[in-house]
Order: sequence, then C-alpha cells, then structure tokens
Amino acid sequence: MANGETTQRSELDADSVTRVLREHAAATLHHEPEVTLILDGMELRREGAESQEDLMRVKALDGGLVNGYRSFNVLGLGEDEARGLLYHHLFSSHEPGFESENREIQWAIDATEASLKAFAGPKTWVMDAGFDNDDVWWWVWGHGSHLVCRVYHFERIVEWQTCDGHWEERYLDATFRHLTPLATVETTLEVRLKGQRKAKRHPVTVHLSAVPIRVYAPGDKTRTQAVWIVKVEVEGAASDPWYLLTDWPVTTEAEALRIFRFYRRRWSVEDTFKFVKTCFGAEEVQMLHLEAIRRLVAYAWVAAGFLFHLGLTLDDAEVRLLARLGGWEPHANRPPGKLILTRGLRRLLDRLATDAVLQDHLDEFGDLPPFVKRILSRSNRSLLEH
Repeated sequence: MANGETTQRSELDADSVTRVLREHAAATLHHEPEVTLILDGMELRREGAESQEDLMRVKALDGGLVNGYRSFNVLGLGEDEARGLLYHHLFSSHEPGFESENREIQWAIDATEASLKAFAGPKTWVMDAGFDNDDVWWWVWGHGSHLVCRVYHFERIVEWQTCDGHWEERYLDATFRHLTPLATVETTLEVRLKGQRKAKRHPVTVHLSAVPIRVYAPGDKTRTQAVWIVKVEVEGAASDPWYLLTDWPVTTEAEALRIFRFYRRRWSVEDTFKFVKTCFGAEEVQMLHLEAIRRLVAYAWVAAGFLFHLGLTLDDAEVRLLARLGGWEPHANRPPGKLILTRGLRRLLDRLATDAVLQDHLDEFGDLPPFVKRILSRSNRSLLEH
C-alpha cells in the first residue's frame, strides 16, 4: 500500500490518504466563531541513513544536523473540542521541483486559507520560533488573517513610538525596556524551574507585559505593520522569557491574557504531533523511496485523526484497516486504542521494510534463497514472479 502498488480500493498517495481528514476539518470549523491555526514544522530524522531517496539535512535533537526529511502541518482549532488537520506535506530540499522552505510554508498557508475561504470569522495563525520570519508574517497578513509568533531574532530593525508620538528605528531588543506590565496569571505549565534537571508540570505564576511597535515589509521600508510584542515571563523558570509578536492589539489585561491563551493552544496539540512523529517508529523506516515514506506518515495522521478526535471514526476504511492490522476484533463499546493502531502501523512498516530488503536482494543476486521462496509461496507473494 505505502509503495502505491495496491490501489484496488482507492488512491493511496499521501494527499488522498489525508484528504478525508482535511475535508472534515474544514467542514467542522466552518461554523465556528473564530479559528486558531497551529502551523508546525516537524523533522523526520534518519540518523545514519544514506541510501534513502533525496535525504536532506535536518536539525538533530542535540542541535547538530542529521539526514532526514521535513514536514509542515496545520491543525485548526475552534471552540471546545472542534479541531482537525487542515494541511500536511512531507518534503526534501533535494527532491525535484523543490524551491525553498519559505515557499513550502507559503503553500501550507495558501492551501489552508483556500480550504477556509467560506469561513467568515477571524483566523489567527500561531507559530513557534521556527517561523520567526518577516516573509511568513506578511504572507499571513496578505490573506487578511492574524498571527501570534514567538520571536528570537532580537537584532531586527523595527519602529518604536517615542513619548512625543514620533516613530523612530530601534533594534527589537531595545524596545523591551518599554514593556508595560499588564497581567499576572496563575496556571500550570510544563517548565524547568531553576535547580531542576528537566521540565515538569508545575503550578506557576506568569507575568505578561507588552509594547507596541511597527515592523517593515520585507525589502520595502515604505510599508509597515502595527504589532505588539508580548513578554511571557514564568516566575522562577530556568529558561529566558518568551517574546510573542502579534497584530492583535494588546493594551489591556484581557488582551494580554488572550494572546497567552493563543500560544498555549499550540501546546495543547503537541501530543498529536509527537504521536505522528515517534509513536510508530517513523524514524526507523527502511524504505528507500520518498513517496513510500510519505504514505506511511500519512497513515500515521489517519491514526492520529482517530485517537486525537480530528474527525475520523471506525466508519472510515483507513482506520479499520490499521485496527485490523493491529489485531483488533470488533466489540461493542471497545474501540481500538493507541496500542492497537500503533501495532497496525508497525506491522505495515515491517511488511514494507521486508519487501524492500527482499527486492534489494533480488536486484543484486537475481533470485531469492530457496527457503525464502518456500515461505513466500505459501502466501502467493508477487516477489516469486521474479
């Protein structure tokens, strides 16, 4: 299936596999009063791999570089439990037709905005520091949407308003001294406090402050956008404060708390991303073709669509297939869980990895060992035709 060779039931390319999720998400969010759009970049690390197709260099967990692939994903969130996958694409900078990561991000934004073109309410894109990029911000604003983005390029030139009302150029970090305290909130966060070795969930006190600035359009200082920088400082944290850039006004306590909640919503879907990336061993994939890897990751999104309430149910054939591969037997009020669907994904992965190894042996030696042929003959496998 992942190799695209079994298509009797339907098209099984990655786009077709995730289409049901994307269409359901757009329909679910259509009647929401407003939508939060979480844009996330994910590395599929293949440390030590050399033979897989179009490998690129991606960031390793230790901050270095390893071989692998990248993907961009967009989850849409409404009020309460309304949520869904609006975009997914896994890519390599070495594959034919690749232009740039900025273009990949722009395509993700364009495709998501197109799927919500009939939506009448406000849309807010929420991004982590990896999207601290003027081109990305202005692309969002070009669609008439809002954004909240964590920044780390403090050396950029911005405009700051003096006491007499004039706008003057400053480095971004020079404006931080003018932050106005607006709110203090008691909440629970996973954070590393001073003296701790690793992050844990704690009740913490968070201080919020803000300063208005203006940012330039890329390559055009005749155009600016009014934005606010919101400082999020966790009392007693070992890490530096976060600085969030947003075009939503932030002049009151309620407005500051709203921006903090926007960014916290990004954390609320981290488990979904983590499952897709790690739960079924995506980084252990042995298949050589990029399209096959794309299909496997797409099926991981199918599993996530069921497990994390992104619109898929047992009525969807893709979910039932993974459940059956995982050994699930239909029982009233006993739906498959993470263990079953993860096992189904791993069995699919093992099947395809086995086929890839056997095919490699055939390509090198022209035939399979007799005992392997006997085993395969019992299942009437197509490799015997060679």
